[in-house]
Amino acid sequence: MKHLQPPGWATPKGYANGIAARGTLVFVGGQIGWNAQQQFESDDFIDQTRQALQNVHDVLACAGAGPQDMVRMTWYITDRVEYNARLRELGEAYRSVMGRHFPAMTCVEVSALVEERARVEIEVTAVVPDQT
Repeated sequence: MKHLQPPGWATPKGYANGIAARGTLVFVGGQIGWNAQQQFESDDFIDQTRQALQNVHDVLACAGAGPQDMVRMTWYITDRVEYNARLRELGEAYRSVMGRHFPAMTCVEVSALVEERARVEIEVTAVVPDQT
C-alpha cells in the first residue's frame, strides 16, 4: 500500500489524500452505531461513532483484514457542527479502534439516516495485500 501525497501539498491530518494498493478487495457496507444485536446503547455521537468503527473493524476481520488494510472510508453524519466541535473526542474514539491507520476519507452531512436513532454511518473499502 502506498500513500499518495502530491508534491507541495500540505500534509493531511487524520486522513490520506489517496492510496494505491494491490490485493483482494473488501467492501464494508455502511455501519451504524448499534451493537451486534442491532440495538443502540447510546444516542451520543461519539459513542455511536466508536461502535460504528468497531462494527467496521469486526466486518474487516471476517475477511482477514484489519484497519491497516483500509484504503477508503466514507462517513455520513447528521450534524457537521457537532462533528467539528468534537473533533478531539472523535480522534480519540477513532484511534482507540483503528489505531493510526488513516485511509482516504470523505465526510458528508446528511439530513437523516435510514435508522432513526443513527447519528453516523461509515462505509469502508479495504485491500488485503496479495501473499508473496
